[in-house]
Parts: sequence; structure tokens; C-alpha cells
Amino acid sequence: MKKLFAKDIKNRKKVKQLELDYFILKQISTNSNFIKTVRWNSLHKLSNLPKQGSKTVLSNRCVKTINKKTFHKFTNFSRTVFLKLVKSGQISGMRKSSW
Repeated sequence: MKKLFAKDIKNRKKVKQLELDYFILKQISTNSNFIKTVRWNSLHKLSNLPKQGSKTVLSNRCVKTINKKTFHKFTNFSRTVFLKLVKSGQISGMRKSSW
């Protein structure tokens, strides 16, 4: 578990560092006010950025179970852990509704 969290933290730092570079190069390459060679060079630099720096490398994981398949996007818990917390009353203002 510790390895997965350490790897995730490392990936998030790398993405955060390269996010600004990616954004600037992307804007330069799509802006038609720049000279063609400048746009071409920005596209070349953009293609040479490391693939581990893209946002698609990141994956959301549950804080307790490290599960990433049933991750609830509004909380940092998986679906099963979230339901257990709601049933036990540890999350205020939430209750399990029945149909």
C-alpha cells in the first residue's frame, strides 16, 4: 500500500511540474499569430515531453482500501467504504435512502 501511495505522489508531482510547460507549448502551437517556425518548434518540444508527465497517468484511489475501480468522485473513498461510513453515521447530513 505504501508503494502505491508513494508512486501516486511522485506521479502527481511530476504532472504538476510539467503541466505549465505543456499548457504554454500547446497555446503557442495553436496560435496563428506566431511565425510558422516558432509554432513548429513548440510542437516539436511538445512531442518530446515525457509521457509520465501527462494527466492520464494519474488515477484516483480510495484512501482506505486503495481501490481505484469503485472510486466515488465527490469523496476520496470507494463506494463500499462510503456506504459503511454513511450507515454508521460518521458522515453528518447523509443517510441511506431506501426506494
